[in-house]
This record gives sequence, C-alpha cells and structure tokens, in this order.
Amino acid sequence: MSQAAFLFDAPAAPAAARAARPAPGARRHQPQGVDDVGFEIGWDFARHRLTPPVAHLHADNPVRQGWSAARVVFGHRTQRPSLAVRQWLELRLAAWQRGRAFESVQVTPHFIAQLQVPQCPVTGAALGGGDALAQSAHPPLPARLNQQAAYAAGNLAMLSETARAAAEGLDWSQALEQAEQAEAAGEATRRGLTPLQWRRLGGLMSLATPLDHARAAALPLLVLPPNRVRVLNPVQALQVMLTLQFCQAGYARRLVALAALMPSSELRHAFQVFMHTLLARRLAAGSAIDAPAMRAAMEQAWADALVQRRWQRLASRLTAADCEQLLQRAARRGLVGPSQRWQAPESAVEGWALDSAGRAAGEPAANQSAISATEGVVSANAMSH
Repeated sequence: MSQAAFLFDAPAAPAAARAARPAPGARRHQPQGVDDVGFEIGWDFARHRLTPPVAHLHADNPVRQGWSAARVVFGHRTQRPSLAVRQWLELRLAAWQRGRAFESVQVTPHFIAQLQVPQCPVTGAALGGGDALAQSAHPPLPARLNQQAAYAAGNLAMLSETARAAAEGLDWSQALEQAEQAEAAGEATRRGLTPLQWRRLGGLMSLATPLDHARAAALPLLVLPPNRVRVLNPVQALQVMLTLQFCQAGYARRLVALAALMPSSELRHAFQVFMHTLLARRLAAGSAIDAPAMRAAMEQAWADALVQRRWQRLASRLTAADCEQLLQRAARRGLVGPSQRWQAPESAVEGWALDSAGRAAGEPAANQSAISATEGVVSANAMSH
C-alpha cells in the first residue's frame, strides 16, 4: 500500500543538512564503555557553542564527556546555534533520557524549523515567534503524536505546553475518551483542555497511528495536519486531500475532475453530495480571509453533523484500497496540489521503531511505564505536511 505526503516546504537545504553532521576530520576520541548516543549529544552541544543542562555536567555523564571532548577539539571554532539547532539538541537529549528511539537522518535542524507554527493546532494558543522565542532559555519542543513510535519525521508537531502535557502517556482513542468523560462529568476542562480540544488532540494523534479502515473512516477531521505530519491511513488521507481542495484557488475545476475519478455512479453521487456540503461551509466563510483563517474554517466545518453524515455515506462505500487508488490517480492528474506526494509504506514509517513501541534499541519493554511517567519532567511521509 502506498502512502501520500503533503510537503509545504522545500527539501532540506544542503547547508542545513551539513549543520546536523559532525565536522569533517574532527571525530570523537571516545572512551570505551561510554554511551554512544549521550556522548554524541554532548559533542554536538559543544560544536554549537552550547552548554548541556546542569544535570548532565557531572563527570561520569556521557553527555558531559562528549561535551568536554569536543571543546578540546573545536576550541573557539564553533557554530552559532539557531533556534532550530537548540530545539534539535534538546529533543535528542529528551529522547535519550527517556530511552526512546530518535531518527537522526531526517530529523535535522532544518526539518525542525519546518515544524514551527504560530499557533497550537489543538488549543489555538500562540506558540510565540521572533526574537523572544529565539532567545528563550527553554524553547518549546516538538511532540510525538503517536507515542508508541519514535521521535521521527512525520510523527512530530509543535503543540502548546498544555496540549503536550495532556497527551503524555495517551493514545488517540484515550484522548477521545477524555472528551467523553469530561462531558459526562459536566467539566468545562480536564487536564487543561476542553472536550473539543481533547477531540482535536485525539484526531491529530490518529493521523499518525495505523488504524483499521472502518475506525479511521468514522473520525471527523477536526484538525488538519500541520506541516510534515504524515497521514498513515488512506481514508484519512483522502479526507485531508478533499478538505484542502477548498484552501486553494481553482477548486471548482478540480472538484469536477475528482468526481470523474469515482469508480461508480453511486460513489460519484455520494462524493458530489459531500463536496457540495463542504462547499457551502467554504462559501459561508467568505472570500476575504487569509490562508490560516480558511484552514480554520474548514476544520470548523467538520464539527457540523451534516458534513460528518455525508462523509460517512461516502467513506462507508470505499475500501482502503479504493482510497489509495483515488489518491494516486488524483496525484497523477495534478489534482492534489504541488505539495503532495506518495510514499511507500515502509518509507512512511521509516525510523518510527513501531516494532519496539518507539523504544531505543536495547531498551527493555518493562521500562516503558516508567519512561512514560517521567517524560513530562525532562527539561525544556503516508500523507505529510
């Protein structure tokens, strides 16, 4: 099964990719028995003129040992760190502390820079920006959406601290259960999130989680995936692609062409009814709004019961293979936008460590609950955007 990807930014620039690698000819004289990953992190802290957190500066800590060794090698010939470099280093440190796998080939400072968004996709809270964010002592870090997967490309998004803390230790279905329990108890908020925000969080997490086709088809699209988040389930990929049609100019022509791709007259009719329902919500939003406001309007459309019913009428008649074929054919005809591409399933989850539930190599399964319990105290493409 192939996967689709939405890529809103250009591929990593060569200079940015080089910044993530060790300096040529300057490799570590690493003592035997020292943890490789911790030593490497400390080395890169020094290479970028940064000091690791004080908790890692005692003499026996591998991070301290790598940092001290690199300072001898580099001296004052270091690189000035950008915000993305600082986030990259702290994210690697957090993954190492938690015993989680970190995919280091694709997750570079340039990649992390592409994850930056002005607002949290779950709560709408401002995430900051500009000089204030760049100079922050503890800049916000990307969060894993599928917590049974690694820190890897496609599984990371910028969230508010409240949303990040609420998601710790939960999967997508447990996030939705939090919404139901809060409503049943008459709670306006639970763990800092409203019931609607819990549903948005659960929906976002579901995009990066392999699901049964019928279960994925039943979920409303309350939040569109941020940049570089991979949508692993074909029916949700179709859902995202169709919704994003209304965020681009020329959607009327594309809707006619997309209808022609439906494999039967029954599906064509269900498609047209659904898309006209979405179109009505798009027109109600008006034309004099910017791109972020249009995305927000299309997300709000999915809270409408009629939109959801008509989507169900269409999605229930499609198999996962049907959805995949529709997306591939639409991509070949240029109907899905220039930022979208397909990925084979093995590359879509490359480096996700799904077979070990996201644990680093050698991390025993028995430690998983302890790791999850401490994740919140560490300092601070499927279809992908």
